[in-house]
Amino acid sequence: MGLFERILAIFKKKDVTVETSRTDASKPTTPGASPTGAMPAERAPVVEGQKSAIPPDEKVPTTAQSDRKEVKPVSDKITAGHVHMSGCTGCEVAIADNYAGLLTLLDKYVDWVYDLTLADVRHIPEMDVALVEGSVCINDHLSVEEIRETREKSKIVVALGACACSGNITRFARGGQQNQPQHESFVAIGDLIDVDVFIPGCAPTPQMIRNVCVAAYLLLKGNDDQKALAGAYLKPLMAVAKCDPAPTGCNHACGCDLIVGVINQGLCMACGACAASCPVRAITMQYGKPNIDRELCIKCGACFNQCPRSWYSFDVTNMYEGIMETIDAAMAP
Repeated sequence: MGLFERILAIFKKKDVTVETSRTDASKPTTPGASPTGAMPAERAPVVEGQKSAIPPDEKVPTTAQSDRKEVKPVSDKITAGHVHMSGCTGCEVAIADNYAGLLTLLDKYVDWVYDLTLADVRHIPEMDVALVEGSVCINDHLSVEEIRETREKSKIVVALGACACSGNITRFARGGQQNQPQHESFVAIGDLIDVDVFIPGCAPTPQMIRNVCVAAYLLLKGNDDQKALAGAYLKPLMAVAKCDPAPTGCNHACGCDLIVGVINQGLCMACGACAASCPVRAITMQYGKPNIDRELCIKCGACFNQCPRSWYSFDVTNMYEGIMETIDAAMAP
């Protein structure tokens, strides 16, 4: 017996019934039972002279009452958006990597008003916080106009990732990457506009992006205590955004920054944070000092930003526990 015959034999043994919405008038109905397709007793129309099947003490909700929806209070959110310039979209993936935390942000604190992939908006709107990813091609007139429009329409501009902060691989084309085929120049957004906050990294950690978003909300909408904690958390990130290239050279975002701003200043303590953070292994520790291979360096700035002796303000250290408790409480479901 083949497979088809076996399946057919199984169905023949079963009592298969087919339900239909059509009422067969030829079949007798049991007294008291409603025919197929009839309306339920509580919704059946009442014929003149016939008693209603609904008990008199039972209240039937009207259409207006049944269609009434629960009204939930809308929190006082800030508006934010993601502006994509010349980048690999890895920073936006880092935003999505917050998973449930991202849903909490969008539900409680942030109204996402602009994003090439998540919001159906053609032009850059006015917003409180603009997260800018990627460097700017100065040969592209549209890119230059977009970054300037972002600055005009945003209260806070955040350079998201190494490309926006320093240009990264788009500026230098190093680290084994192919050179740009065209004669185009890519610069960090800070070379064209005023940037308020840096979120360094290639790509930044999802937790840091989440913390900056919550801190921005508390800074704009929180009480005095929350504003003080949020300002303390954002202070180092604001400081590195305003960092003068001399004497530390932190705007160059390469291993030379460690040599000029840390090692030559006698601040290196051989912790190895710079070597551990380098995504292309361009830094090795030799005799307790970092050795930079400039042929591999992609100028992402991760080494300098991870160094505890570079730009970080230790004035915030004593407040860090309170800052993280505030952020964790804000992110509680």
